[in-house]
Amino acid sequence: MAKRAMSTYMSAMGELRYEPLKRRLRGFEDDRVLVDTERAVLVWEPKRIVPQYAVPEADVTDDVLAAESSSDAGGDDTTWEHPDAGPVLPPGRFRLHSTPGEELRLRLTGGDRPGGAYRLDDEDLTGYVIVEFGALDRWLEEEDEVVAHPRDPFKRIDVQRSSRNVRVEHDGRLLADSRRPSLLFETSLPARYYLPADDVRLDELTPSDTVTWCAYKGRATHWSIDTDDGSLDVAWTYRDPRNDAVPVRNLVGFYHERLDVSVDGERGDRPSTPWS
Repeated sequence: MAKRAMSTYMSAMGELRYEPLKRRLRGFEDDRVLVDTERAVLVWEPKRIVPQYAVPEADVTDDVLAAESSSDAGGDDTTWEHPDAGPVLPPGRFRLHSTPGEELRLRLTGGDRPGGAYRLDDEDLTGYVIVEFGALDRWLEEEDEVVAHPRDPFKRIDVQRSSRNVRVEHDGRLLADSRRPSLLFETSLPARYYLPADDVRLDELTPSDTVTWCAYKGRATHWSIDTDDGSLDVAWTYRDPRNDAVPVRNLVGFYHERLDVSVDGERGDRPSTPWS
């Protein structure tokens, strides 16, 4: 019986997975290099969709790694058996681990980072430690800066222009109507419709203070609307997108999770994602 490729990809979520990075990796605190290696691997702990960098301990600057004190190790947010881990581990809660190992402290110039590294207890990754992405100020793969989190080599973005009619509404209030959408397809996420600003009711939207970062697309600024429950972010724009997302520069994307989106007259369901 045939299997969907995505189901095969997701079926390994419960396992510890790794993949060699195959490029030079450096991690910085200010201008000081703390990690410099050509032997890094990407590691997905069980329940994680977003990978972390794991590097040989020998390629971390001397005296940066230290054993965790008993008072800081194994707290409510650290144990790998934590009952609140849920079906998926969120990227922002690094100290929730789902595989056996030992927490380490990062000794940084700006102050120690308890649990900033994790020594994995796995025979295939002996001698490797995961270094928390957000603990360091900057990461370079070769000479290109990585933002938000390490990129997944099995994830990709495609952007295709379309002539389909896309209407975006919130409780019957029209926010956009376009026959010039650009469809952005991103692995494991619903298709997104990016529309020219001329086809968006910008008079119905208010620039928001929200700024988000995507490892694949870059920095996004947001738009909100006023609702009975207060301000709600509903759209975003990439002014200077990265890599394969360049075709959506200055277009407006919408949260299908929070709005009613119709394509050629057929209204779609609101998908369930971390942004719902």
